[in-house]
Amino acid sequence: MSTIQMTNLSFAYPGQPDLFTKQNLTFDNSWKLGLTGRNGRGKTTLLNLIRGVLSGSGHISMPLEPLYFPQPVKDPTQDAWVIAEKATTAELWEVQRELSLMHTDDGILYRAFDSLSGGEQTKVLLAATFASNTGFPLLDEPTNHLDIAGRDQIAAYLHQKQQGFIVISHDRHFLDVATDHTLTIEKQQLVLTQGNYSAYEQAKKLKDQTEYAEQSKLRHDIGRLKETAANKRQWSQNREGDKYGNPHQKGSGSINNTGFIGARSARVMQKAKNLEHRMDKAITDKESLLQNVEFIDPLKMNYQPDHHATLLRVRNVQLSYDGSPLFAKPVSFELNKGDRVALIGPNGSGKSSLIAAILGHFKGTITGEIKLAQTAARSIVRQHYPNNVGTLTKFAEKRQLHYQDLLNNLKKLGMPRSAFQTPIQQLSAGQQKKVELAASLATPTGLYLWDEPLNYLDVFNQDQLVTVIQNVQPTMLVTEHDRDFIDAISTKVVAL
Repeated sequence: MSTIQMTNLSFAYPGQPDLFTKQNLTFDNSWKLGLTGRNGRGKTTLLNLIRGVLSGSGHISMPLEPLYFPQPVKDPTQDAWVIAEKATTAELWEVQRELSLMHTDDGILYRAFDSLSGGEQTKVLLAATFASNTGFPLLDEPTNHLDIAGRDQIAAYLHQKQQGFIVISHDRHFLDVATDHTLTIEKQQLVLTQGNYSAYEQAKKLKDQTEYAEQSKLRHDIGRLKETAANKRQWSQNREGDKYGNPHQKGSGSINNTGFIGARSARVMQKAKNLEHRMDKAITDKESLLQNVEFIDPLKMNYQPDHHATLLRVRNVQLSYDGSPLFAKPVSFELNKGDRVALIGPNGSGKSSLIAAILGHFKGTITGEIKLAQTAARSIVRQHYPNNVGTLTKFAEKRQLHYQDLLNNLKKLGMPRSAFQTPIQQLSAGQQKKVELAASLATPTGLYLWDEPLNYLDVFNQDQLVTVIQNVQPTMLVTEHDRDFIDAISTKVVAL
């Protein structure tokens, strides 16, 4: 058992403010550490500093070989076992052992890597990462491309591992099962919590509440001290003037015992100065509070329900390609005004295909009835959006969106202003997702069709979506693999 130490760690990309400033941290290599924080705070950067891909000032002591996931795959047409062997020093049987612990058939190793689903590819690379039982795994968002069942399998797999690791994820349930410590990159510092993500959230909530109360008290004290100091300073100045009188006012003149008045005035003036010093200290103390509170602005949803009581009816629908059905049995459900129906199921079960069929984009065969209210405006969030290109201004014009509504939601989702002039196709994957989502929120509609809206979003953005959906209660059909989100927003669940 050994420790990983960071001493006076600082790092900034050229021309940008520091991501980390003189951070000191020690953690045990047996810990199962969840690494969390808002997008753009430097989670992947921190992993790259630990594994030596990036270098900052300060020192990182890493006694074990860092094992980064996901490993690069240069030729995805090769069999998965070839990819796995290149990604590890372990023997093939050890990779097979790890797949078995994930309850996954090792037959996938003998298929071309690019023929595997995203979840199967994830499992192969994870198995290669843990196969040797040496080194220290650094897992960068292993829940990407995993359905609910896959996330549960990987969470249970990591939970039972004897060796420690660091894992980045935005899935609360996954982190709660898989981790026993949490490292959060807050605004001004790294915060280490003994416990899973829920333990961090509870500790963070209590800390913020305490600081809010302290700030309120200090704000009151500052006002009181300011008023008292001003009164004493004014009294002192008035009494100082009384010693000599006002030469321009008849009957005004010097009074006796000016020494007494002067001494008393000086004492009151000194009290005023002391109060001002106390006030300055209170202001300084107040400014040191709430520096790490995440102020999350509410999103705006342009929901405009129309007269339709039922917006979508799906009856005995089966989708198929070349005669092969997608669903185990035909699907039936109704989407009425105010319903939020969640489509759930494993990867490949046909959730996205069903939304495509509802929109008239499915390329295979459809049997059964899909009846969508034709006059109902629709707002869509897709998994892929290759036609989102050009500037935000032109994009808003093309989509007939109110430009300011689009920008406001992008700001609230954490998009930096510096990105507003960048062509959409040149933005990061996470920023492009926010454009797609902000556009849907800004679209006047009575019906939302969202296909995996949480991809690339951090937990704070997820909370924003949950809050606006719960407040507005729109009519919505949504696919998602995050069980907490589904539980929070759905009124019906349809399993495929």
